[in-house]
Amino acid sequence: MIIFGVVQVLLSQIPDFRSTKWLCVVAAFMSLTYSLIGSGLSLEKVIDNGEIKGGIGGWPSPNAVKKVWPVAQALGNIAFAFPFSIIILEIQDTLKEPTEKATMKKASIMAVCISTFFYLCCGGLGYAAFGTETPENLLAGFGFYEPYWLLDFANVCIAVQLCGGYQVFSQPLYAITEKLLLKKLPQNHFFVRDYNLKLNKHLPAFRFSFLRVIFRTTYVAIITGIAILFPYFNQVVGVAGAITFWPIVVYFPVEMYLKQKRIESWTTKKILLRTYSYVCLVVILFALVGSIRGLIIARLS
Repeated sequence: MIIFGVVQVLLSQIPDFRSTKWLCVVAAFMSLTYSLIGSGLSLEKVIDNGEIKGGIGGWPSPNAVKKVWPVAQALGNIAFAFPFSIIILEIQDTLKEPTEKATMKKASIMAVCISTFFYLCCGGLGYAAFGTETPENLLAGFGFYEPYWLLDFANVCIAVQLCGGYQVFSQPLYAITEKLLLKKLPQNHFFVRDYNLKLNKHLPAFRFSFLRVIFRTTYVAIITGIAILFPYFNQVVGVAGAITFWPIVVYFPVEMYLKQKRIESWTTKKILLRTYSYVCLVVILFALVGSIRGLIIARLS
């Protein structure tokens, strides 16, 4: 985790969201690669087993309460499964008019369809291969042991993809915070000024500022420390998914649509949309409580 944090300190000096294009391409390719490997190995194991393990009832438990909480945590994990919604406005901001709306619509549909396909392949085939003994991580949870080189390569892909994902999701936060700090310190040239660092005449100049170096390094160090204290991937993902899903994916788009279309109160459409929003809120609160409970239990145990 410390090594990963050091890598992120270096990558965090990428000036802005637009400059992460190359990193996005690499991360996306890595994600597709390890997803294909995980799905392929799971399918191979299903064939070797000669049967499909698991069942529609999921994990067996004599106590209904003990089964409800993992379901809540799973809902949080599912909510986190489509995290691009968090940066969708940042992505849209990089597009040009007048095709911005059409391009964004196509990109969103493609992203949801491709993500859903790979999630279903990894989740479904993994469960069919291992049943109730399915590890939390198919590639690093000791589900597969051979071929070693392919598993090592897949885990390298995961690490590279996480490096890219970390930066893509952090850049909007960097931009907002630094914009606020610059407003507070408009006359402080030490922080405001950008410097061009040229190490070699054959390489392009690297632009940096002391504000980016200090703030982003501090941010990465704090997040790395939190990760070391709570090294529980599924539980943390469940909490993050539950916190971010409803306001960004449900409430904000619904309210925007109602405002934009000027839909009057007590119309059928407005009642249905508001009902949908509040039902999602109840489900997400259930997922949040279950994920926090899972995180606390994992920490105390």
